[in-house]
Amino acid sequence: MTIDPITLSVIQAGLQQVCDEMDLAFSRAAFSPVIAEANDRSDGIYAAEDGALIAQGAGGLPVFVGTMQYSTATLIGMIGEGRVGAPEPGDIYIVNDPYLGGTHLMDVRFARPFYRGDRLFCWLSNTGHWPDTGGAVPGGFSASATAVEQEGLRLPPVKLFKRGRMDDEIYSIIYSNIRVADQRIGDVRAQAAALDLGAERLGALMDRYGDDVVEAAIAELRERAAQQMRRFIQEIPGGEYGSVAWIDSDGVVDAPLAIRLKVTREAERLVFDFTGSAPPCLGPMNSVRATTLSSVYLAMRHIFPDVPISAGAFEPLEVTGIEGTFLDAQYPRPVSGCAAEVSQRIAEAVFAALVQALPDRVTAAPAGTSGNFALGGHDPAKGRDFVMYQLSGGGYGGWADGDGLSNGCSTIGISKAPPVEIMEQAYPVLYHRYALREGSGGAGRMRGGFGLDYELELRRGQAKASFVMDHGRFGPQGALGGGDGAPNEVTVWRGGMPYTPVHLSKEQDIPLGPGDRVRVKTPGGGGYGDPMQRDPGLVAEDVRLGRYSVDEAERLFGVVIEEGAVDDVATTQRRLG
Repeated sequence: MTIDPITLSVIQAGLQQVCDEMDLAFSRAAFSPVIAEANDRSDGIYAAEDGALIAQGAGGLPVFVGTMQYSTATLIGMIGEGRVGAPEPGDIYIVNDPYLGGTHLMDVRFARPFYRGDRLFCWLSNTGHWPDTGGAVPGGFSASATAVEQEGLRLPPVKLFKRGRMDDEIYSIIYSNIRVADQRIGDVRAQAAALDLGAERLGALMDRYGDDVVEAAIAELRERAAQQMRRFIQEIPGGEYGSVAWIDSDGVVDAPLAIRLKVTREAERLVFDFTGSAPPCLGPMNSVRATTLSSVYLAMRHIFPDVPISAGAFEPLEVTGIEGTFLDAQYPRPVSGCAAEVSQRIAEAVFAALVQALPDRVTAAPAGTSGNFALGGHDPAKGRDFVMYQLSGGGYGGWADGDGLSNGCSTIGISKAPPVEIMEQAYPVLYHRYALREGSGGAGRMRGGFGLDYELELRRGQAKASFVMDHGRFGPQGALGGGDGAPNEVTVWRGGMPYTPVHLSKEQDIPLGPGDRVRVKTPGGGGYGDPMQRDPGLVAEDVRLGRYSVDEAERLFGVVIEEGAVDDVATTQRRLG
């Protein structure tokens, strides 16, 4: 069937709108701030036969662009093998097993079959970050876990909703194994309602254009996405491009983990070879295969954002060499750091390799950590337990035409930190500081963006703090002669005495009492290009705004600015030498 370009464009926008509305419905109805405010969720449409991505919400986390495709494909395969009950209209499956195409246990997926008459046309699926799924540590980010069971409840695909009605027995099993369980029912209902809305909106789109036309449009959009990615790949000069990205430690063994990458352009495809990367690690910084592949895909989305979100965009990309490394975790390896941290180191390796080939398209390394901070305890004023999850932004890397963005969201998503006012209302904490971490961007012709500097106090009760972050040992790497961004810094004050975790930005179960504080300084982005080529006027402006000191201007950029006269930008700066 031939579809005219206008109809194709309208259907493409219609599919995107279905996913966007699911995203909005999910966030607006969810109870947890990490979903309702931070938007740590995603919704999409997937092919009935193989789970291939058809469309995903523009406001969903990019790291889920691959993982939801693989988890849906795994579900379809298990149904075909008879290992999971066959779908019926109104069913919704729940799964969070990392080894079945997932991420970490806190990312819980729902999948609903979408029927046209008696025919299964596609799957609607979404993922939401639940604040807790049980395990050793409130919030699930166990920095010293050595097995996945220590991280929380692992769910294989089961029908949580059967013909539109929730299975109370299955929910009671979940309810009995997670903290603050009474609040999860709101997230469960919101997640299911988003899929219900998606089914309604997709049905209306197909009623308008007809099943055959929509099906033909989906096939055409997939092929066009593949063709467009191949055309972009042809911009890359043929050859090999290598890089190394480092993870501070696995949280158990205090030694860095290497991600070694060689990118090869072969005609109209790219091969990403991770041979030589570190072996599986003892702690939770392993990555499952689906997350590793999705990390490569999202990195390419950053580089070529014009390619539509579709399974076709992945077809010219081949990932090899992960077998036997920590990038292909097998049961029972712990994985709580895979989606939020390891994925960003993988993307950083892709950026560091391809900036050599595409200097006008690729940036220096961004902050590359989600800043996972969980606080769990008891609030005596409210008479109930709580689990608080805080994520935070950091600096983006400089690029050919500008400085990096300050306090941007993580590489893998568009999640934003929940407003301070919401967090103080929901949990017994008080924020004393929430500001840019000035001077944290790497020096360069285009400097890196600045990270975040926040400090909070536990106001009452007792609690335990846990961190699974990264870039505490190594700052985000600069590109083409640029300097590295400032590394992550975590300091905990207990009884007025400062404490720095042994693994710098990873530790669990740090006891806190009233008046104890936590301060986190997130990384700045890497610098781009030779710092000595930066416009002296831009350096002087940064000094005037307090982003760098006079001494830093001279030391980092070779620009001399007279003390006491920084407000007169036009006459107070000169290039050293």
